[in-house]
Amino acid sequence: MTNYVLKNASIVNEGKITVSDIRISEGRITKIASDITPDAGDVIMDLSGKHVFPGMIDDQVHFREPGLTHKATIASEARAAVAGGVTSFMEMPNTVPNALTQELLADKYAIAAAGSLANYSFFMGAGNDNLEEVLKTNSRDVCGIKIFMGSSTGNMLVDNTQTLEKLFSSCEMLIATHCEDEPTVRARTALFKEKYPENAPAYIHPLVRNEEACYLSSSMAVDLAKKNNTRLHILHISTEEELALFETGKAVKDKKITAEVCVHHLWFDAAQYDTLGNQIKCNPAIKDARHKTALRKALISGELDIIATDHAPHTWEEKSQEFWKSPSGLPLVQHPLLLMIDLAKEGHISLELIAEKTAHAVADCFQIEERGYIREGYWADLAIVDLNKPQTVSKENVLYQCGWSPLEGHTLSASVEHTFVSGHLAYSQGAFNEAVKGKRLLFNR
Repeated sequence: MTNYVLKNASIVNEGKITVSDIRISEGRITKIASDITPDAGDVIMDLSGKHVFPGMIDDQVHFREPGLTHKATIASEARAAVAGGVTSFMEMPNTVPNALTQELLADKYAIAAAGSLANYSFFMGAGNDNLEEVLKTNSRDVCGIKIFMGSSTGNMLVDNTQTLEKLFSSCEMLIATHCEDEPTVRARTALFKEKYPENAPAYIHPLVRNEEACYLSSSMAVDLAKKNNTRLHILHISTEEELALFETGKAVKDKKITAEVCVHHLWFDAAQYDTLGNQIKCNPAIKDARHKTALRKALISGELDIIATDHAPHTWEEKSQEFWKSPSGLPLVQHPLLLMIDLAKEGHISLELIAEKTAHAVADCFQIEERGYIREGYWADLAIVDLNKPQTVSKENVLYQCGWSPLEGHTLSASVEHTFVSGHLAYSQGAFNEAVKGKRLLFNR
C-alpha cells in the first residue's frame, strides 16, 4: 500500500482540534506529531487549512442488494458514502430476500467484499420464527441483530409478544430496533385513508405515523431491555417525547440502552412537505419543528448518542407515485458530514461533537475494533474537509444510483476533499480509486 504523511492538518478528534501531522503506513495511523519527517517513498499531502475528521461510521443504511438492485447496489452506494466522508457502514436486513438466515447474511458479506469501497458490516434480521438462526450470529464479525417492532419497507415486522420476549432474553448481542407501534399506525392509516382515499397530501405522514406510535413502541423496547438486561440500541429517534427514555451524563460505553438520531430528523421538519412532498416521506416520519429543535439539543445534553443517515434510496418513478403508493425512505449517505457542518456553522453543534456522534460514539456503541478515532495504531479512516469550499447539490453531482436527492438546490458550506478508507486514498477531489476495497468491520465483544 501507498504510505502517506499528512502535513499541517487540523485534526478534529476526542473533544479538541489540534494542528499536527499524521503518518499513514500499511493502512494504519502510525504517528501523530508535529513536523513528521517523511520517509523515502511517502506521499506528502499538505493539509494546511483543512480539517481532518475520523471517517463517519454510518450505523444504519439500506443499500438494497441483493434483490432490489434497480434502486441501488452496495457498490454504488458505498461510492457515494465515501465521497461524503463515510468510511464504514452497517446495512439493514430488509433486502430481498430478507437476511433471516446465516447463509443469506453471508451472501451479503460476499457481495460487499467484492465491491464495497467502504468498510462494511451487516445486521442479522430477526423475524417471528427464526430465533435459532439469530442465536447462531457471530458477535465478532456481525454488528448486531435488527428487529422491526413496527412495519416499514421490507415487511419484516416482529409483532409476536412471546417472540420479542425470547429475543430480548436470549440475545447476548446488541439489538437494534425500529420502533413504531403497529396497532396505532394501522388505525391511523385506516382513518386517513377514509379521509383521503387517493391523492393524499404528503403532510399527513407525521399524522399517520405520529408521536404516540413512536413513544409506545420505544418505551416497550426500553422496558423489555431493562427487564432482560439486554443491550438495546433504538434507531432513528424522531420525537421530543422519546428523549425522556434515555440517560444523560454517561459515556456511551457505559450505557446498556443507547439512541440514534438521523440527519433528516435534524435537518427537515413538517413544513417542508409542502415543497418536497414524498421526497421526505420516511419511517418514522419527519415531524413538526419542535421535535427537530429538541433532537438538536439532545445531541448536546446526551440523550442521543449517534448520528446516522438511514440512507434508503428509491427510484424517482417510485417516489413520484401518489402518497399511499410512494415508498418511504430518502437517499442521504453522500452528505451527512456536510449537513452537520452546516448546523455547526449555525451554532447548533460543534465540530468536535460531530466527530463524537458520527465516529467515536459509534465505535464505542458497537465496540468496533481499532476504528472511530484518530489514534496511533488505529486504521486510517479519515475524512478531509475544506470548511470554506461551498458546493451546491444537483442531479449532476449526486452519486446515488437513484439519481436524486431531497437536498437538490441547497448550497452546502463545505466540501469533502479526500477520504481514506483503511489507509487507502479511496476518494480525492472528485476521483475514486477502487483498486483496494473496504474491509469487514470487527468487534471487541
